[in-house]
Amino acid sequence: MTTVALVTGASRGLGAVIARRLAADGLAVAVNYRSDQDGAERVVDAVRTAGGVAEAFAADVTDEPAVESLVAAVTGRLGPVGVLVANATGPQPSAGVADLTWQAHLDQLTFFVKSPTLLVRAVLPGMRERGGGRVVQIGSDIVDRRPAGTSAYTAAKAAQHSLTEVWARELGPYGITVNVVAPGWIPVERHAGVDESGYRAEVPLGRMGTPEDVAAAVSYLASEGGAFVTGQRITVNGGHT
Repeated sequence: MTTVALVTGASRGLGAVIARRLAADGLAVAVNYRSDQDGAERVVDAVRTAGGVAEAFAADVTDEPAVESLVAAVTGRLGPVGVLVANATGPQPSAGVADLTWQAHLDQLTFFVKSPTLLVRAVLPGMRERGGGRVVQIGSDIVDRRPAGTSAYTAAKAAQHSLTEVWARELGPYGITVNVVAPGWIPVERHAGVDESGYRAEVPLGRMGTPEDVAAAVSYLASEGGAFVTGQRITVNGGHT
């Protein structure tokens, strides 16, 4: 039976490349998007042109009923979710502590604590029934770099990493692995025009990372080769930290 992968926030950027990579690996891919239907359909078309299986699914993955409906729809059209990639994100505004609000924290926690919790709860019954599954969260190396002005984002990403370790212990007995892939700065569409030279100069491997670098790590964790890896953070940043 073909394994189904649900990739959230997959209409562009990292999510789109991850979705295409998993489809190339032979998984049937549910391409989740919130509002960019055209982008999601382009990802689906690219997968199908390459001979893979994919369908697009609209849902706000920070909304509990929407997540439940999303997983039900994916299950009904493709089958039970065997691989969950929690990639969806939102704006990450910079704010010094003097201007930091509780709402700023809540905005980041919504994406990196609430949404993964809703998603894992929704896919868990199907994974348990099929005897296992893979959960891959897309984190960030910002928890190691801790730049000024990123309190809310860094705190939420650190919480996301901690959840991964707890869930790996809880869900391991069901054959479910839970890991984090933590990229450095990986330029995607929304970074067009941003000067990369200063950051690149600090990377020991001497180049910027690509979405394909991140997708390769996700692919490994979703593969049979990654079956005995859980509770781990794989940092994809060229040695920057």
